[in-house]
Amino acid sequence: MTRRILLRAAVVTVLAALAIPVSCGRVPAHRPPTVSPGVVVPSPPDRGGGIRRPDHVVVAVFENRSYGQVAQDRNAPYLNALMKRAAVFTESHGVAHPSQPNYIALFSGSTHGVTDDHCPVDLDGKPNLGRQLLDAGLSFTGYSEDLPRAGFRGCSHGKYAAKHNPWVDFSNVPASANQPYSSFPADFAKLPTVSFVVPNLCNDMHDCGTATGDAWARTHLDAYLQWAERNNSLLIVTFDENDGSPRNQILTLVAGAGVKPGTHPEQVDHYRVLRTLEAFYGLAPIGKAAGTSPITSIWR
Repeated sequence: MTRRILLRAAVVTVLAALAIPVSCGRVPAHRPPTVSPGVVVPSPPDRGGGIRRPDHVVVAVFENRSYGQVAQDRNAPYLNALMKRAAVFTESHGVAHPSQPNYIALFSGSTHGVTDDHCPVDLDGKPNLGRQLLDAGLSFTGYSEDLPRAGFRGCSHGKYAAKHNPWVDFSNVPASANQPYSSFPADFAKLPTVSFVVPNLCNDMHDCGTATGDAWARTHLDAYLQWAERNNSLLIVTFDENDGSPRNQILTLVAGAGVKPGTHPEQVDHYRVLRTLEAFYGLAPIGKAAGTSPITSIWR
């Protein structure tokens, strides 16, 4: 009996000498790693529930076309080619007429009682996506074509119109976030977390034809999209409103890294797009975005 006990003790001693210390960081494959209280584990690219976290999102807003006026239109060859590379929402809708309330809704979750295109609009310190991103330690910039200089708060200049620039309405968004499109970086890695891009009154199709806006999109968005597909980033293209018909049906699409091309008949509006942007970065939904759910059907 004594010899058996001594032999067992010797075996235990040898095994202990050969054991790999816990400090080396190896965890047996069958045992899940444990997390000590207070230790923050970085979120994976998939945040769960179909929510992912892109490194960058560019939202480009065009004007006054219904879904049917873009889809299969021979004057929009680029946008139709883009639709084949994107998740396309066939039941996307603006929330109002005319333009301005739609831009404000997309940026802040409410029209805040704005029903026309008057200027200036003062929404003081009301919640908005730009402020949310900045408060979360992220970044936001709106790029408007023909804006004469950074921080410009005038109502118009050339073919720039403040009614298509909602971030200028909020005093809690810094002037430095209000940039001319000429400041859009050539090095896309230097883009802020979320950017809005608004062409001028001709290139957004408000004053000019579909072919003009389509050519602008090809020239100014395609290089970013090709980069985004390789760099965990997204392009969202949407319209503020349609041509004035009652359903206010518009084109909205999402393209970029991890997106599964195809058509989606689910209901989407500006509030749901905002809710999705907020969900990407773990931001609390604001305004009517809180009554919607993030879009999660787009991923491969």
